[in-house]
Amino acid sequence: MQTDFPSKIGKYPVVRALGRGATSSVYLGFDPFGKREVAIKVFDRQDESDPRMVRRFRNMYLNEATLVGRLSHPYIASIFDAVDDDEASYIVMEYVPGDTLEHYTSVARLLGVDQVAEIVFKCVQALWFAQQRGLIHRDIKPANILGMVETGFKVSDFGSALSMTADQTQISGIGSPAYMSPEQVRDEPLTHQTDIYSLGVVLYQLLTGRLPFNGSNHASLIYQILNLEAPPPSDARPGLPSALDDIVARALAKDRNRRYSSWQEFADDLSRVIGSLAMPQADLNDAAKFAQVRGLSFFNEFAEVELWELLRVTRWQRVAPSTVLIREGEQGDSFFILAEGEVRVSRGSTTLNILEPGDCFGEMLYFNAPVARRTTSITAIAPSLVIEIKAAALNAATDALQVRVNRAFLRILLDRLSVANARLAAA
Repeated sequence: MQTDFPSKIGKYPVVRALGRGATSSVYLGFDPFGKREVAIKVFDRQDESDPRMVRRFRNMYLNEATLVGRLSHPYIASIFDAVDDDEASYIVMEYVPGDTLEHYTSVARLLGVDQVAEIVFKCVQALWFAQQRGLIHRDIKPANILGMVETGFKVSDFGSALSMTADQTQISGIGSPAYMSPEQVRDEPLTHQTDIYSLGVVLYQLLTGRLPFNGSNHASLIYQILNLEAPPPSDARPGLPSALDDIVARALAKDRNRRYSSWQEFADDLSRVIGSLAMPQADLNDAAKFAQVRGLSFFNEFAEVELWELLRVTRWQRVAPSTVLIREGEQGDSFFILAEGEVRVSRGSTTLNILEPGDCFGEMLYFNAPVARRTTSITAIAPSLVIEIKAAALNAATDALQVRVNRAFLRILLDRLSVANARLAAA
């Protein structure tokens, strides 16, 4: 790490050096307008004797510069600003505290299987989001996934990204050899499946502490990528679920017709593994929660980014039968969505309804004054998983999330009125 650094880059005071790569230096800075720490990547301009390298570095800068404000996702490091003047060419990005996933690729520091599955699941979501915006990352590797276990990881460094919609000539020969797909090695036209392959290599390495292919020299490595099948991860780490062996094999398939054809397929298989790891339901990780809400009718019209935001304002709890979740006459400031199980809606001793997964309850106080009281009781009649959202937390969320929740409530209200009208007509 550098010990000397500029005191200021453009309008950004520099706090310290963070590191140096082949094409750039990265500094921790402070954004005086946004009042936040930022990472500033300054591109090298030193070797102008090699026009080819100058052109490549220039294109890498332009790649990231075009993404300012475009990649807003919980698991992608945001790009805030890009400057190219007489003094320097630099990108201002979200500062993600911690290290990179490289820290967890040695046998001595391997993470738990559930942690690995969740991290890769979040990377899948991030790269799926990027693909929907016409981008292929092309350089997925542990060093480009930043963060820490306690706060989560984010995909970064889109300087090598390939835009499927740009008119400009794209630079070739991009990527880190050990993580390159066979088609990338052969310099063939690329699709999002090359990122699927690279993330499969990352998954393999996080599970085993070794790469699937590791030749003694570059030629040997390329030969293995093109011709050999990777041994199952469970060979190096006995006890891994066989489903993870299958996921890795499909992600690393040399034939693209056998590889995952979409990020959704990759995510679905990972979510099933996450669900099978027998984690206590009260301690569901974010990946398992995301998979759960995506399958509930209440969230049918929610965008992916809105679902991720929702997870940050919810509390999940597993309850036993006969647990009273809402008591008639009490004040309350929460509403609930039933993720699993069944609950009974009652007033006094009269049962009014039985709710199933995807149904919501307690929402009327969200629209009323805080002093309003519950008009019904809600009691679990089976082992249930309940999602609680406090009105204050939702009121502090983005306008987009609030609008989406209100629309979901309106749809439910209309459905209930339709059912009530049908019953009246039949009476």
